[in-house]
Amino acid sequence: MTKAEFLEELAVVLDVPEGSLKGPEVLEELPEWDSLAVISFIALVDDKFNHVVSGDSLAKAVTIDDLVRLAKIDTAG
Repeated sequence: MTKAEFLEELAVVLDVPEGSLKGPEVLEELPEWDSLAVISFIALVDDKFNHVVSGDSLAKAVTIDDLVRLAKIDTAG
């Protein structure tokens, strides 16, 4: 999965318009980034990539790009 494809999936999770996420968005500035979104992100990564994101690493995430890194997405895409 490319970064662009992951951002599309994440947009669905966050219920934001497709194509609106680019990467540098700050999570705490997104009203959609709430506890349900956190759980949905964890489930997305588990389902699509078969690995678990730790709570500690997720707590350190500041931007959408941080989530991309946590999901271990190929950022060349």
